[in-house]
Amino acid sequence: MTPSELYLDAAATTPPLPTVIECINAVQRDAWGNPSSLHGTGLVAAERLARSRQAITKQLGAQDDELIFTSGATESVHLALLGVAAGCPPGRLVISAVEHPAVEGAAAQLEQRGWTVVRWPVDGRGQIRLEYLDELLSPPTLLVSLIWGQSEVGTVQPVPLVARACRERGIPCHTDATQLIPQGLMDWSASSLDLLTFSSHKLQGPRGIGVLLHRPGVLAQPLLSGGGQEGGHRAGTEAVALIAGLAVALQHLPRFNAERSLAPPGSTPQIRSLRDRLQSQLAAIPALTVINAAEDQRLPHHLACLIGDRRGLPLSGRRMVQQLSRLGVACSSGSACRSGQAQDSDVLTAMDIAPRWRQSLVRFSLGPWLSSDDLESVPQLLQQAIDACT
Repeated sequence: MTPSELYLDAAATTPPLPTVIECINAVQRDAWGNPSSLHGTGLVAAERLARSRQAITKQLGAQDDELIFTSGATESVHLALLGVAAGCPPGRLVISAVEHPAVEGAAAQLEQRGWTVVRWPVDGRGQIRLEYLDELLSPPTLLVSLIWGQSEVGTVQPVPLVARACRERGIPCHTDATQLIPQGLMDWSASSLDLLTFSSHKLQGPRGIGVLLHRPGVLAQPLLSGGGQEGGHRAGTEAVALIAGLAVALQHLPRFNAERSLAPPGSTPQIRSLRDRLQSQLAAIPALTVINAAEDQRLPHHLACLIGDRRGLPLSGRRMVQQLSRLGVACSSGSACRSGQAQDSDVLTAMDIAPRWRQSLVRFSLGPWLSSDDLESVPQLLQQAIDACT
């Protein structure tokens, strides 16, 4: 985020908090040793790692042996799905039709190992169609993975409901909570989930550190073997400074009861009102359509728009993002993991959006660093970008 840039791309990554940077610098200076070493320098690092782990598990309502640190959500997802699948014969994996590429990548590996992958259909707002629940959770389904908050369109899935149904049937259930956790911490101890993954850099923590929460015994095999770190589930020297930074970042997040409220409250009390005000201002722009799920089925900081020109013809989302960047606005045309690819969005295709509009998405995702005044210029700048792309 440059000083002159209006950063509206929180769903891709977030600027680390000053306190996070200060913490990382202090740990790199004072606790830089290998936490597996038995001498004084190593013991200092080991103590800092243990205290950070305890702080994180307390925030998440988990036990120390239920938490695995990884390099990020992508690795966490692969460890979760491949680790569970290693403990049973090939069966059926059910994922939603709007998953992140990391889940799709892990699912593709399981297909190569003889698994069948079935995608849970979604409606026009991107939410799974619950009338398929009994069918998809019947044999031969052995594993379910659902994205909790969709990164492109902001839809929140009924993950707690599906997790309870999976538990009743003895099916391990994983969720990619990368977009949800930055908007509110749920209580792991009260959930029916078996596995949950997220990344630090989405919640103003450092890049390069991710989390996998898991129930004891659900993981049959690690991805990385060797040193025996992380309870034998993930070998490699722990990134103590990054873990400490994550612990600091989590302290700034609100909590919510995921069993009672589908959508989290938002990273700050005003984030939803900022999003709603921006949405109402953008509504005056011709040929702009907001992909708008019901309020309790939508991430509170997320605004996804299909953009057209004054004649009502769709514009390229990638070109719009590039033009907005020239005007000083940072946003996205979809998942950051596929932002460099000019092709129809798989998510919009699954939602049955008209084919000609499937490359016209522009996503604005807000964060705590923004104020109402910061957003005043966005409608005008967006109209300028539309005119420049026409």
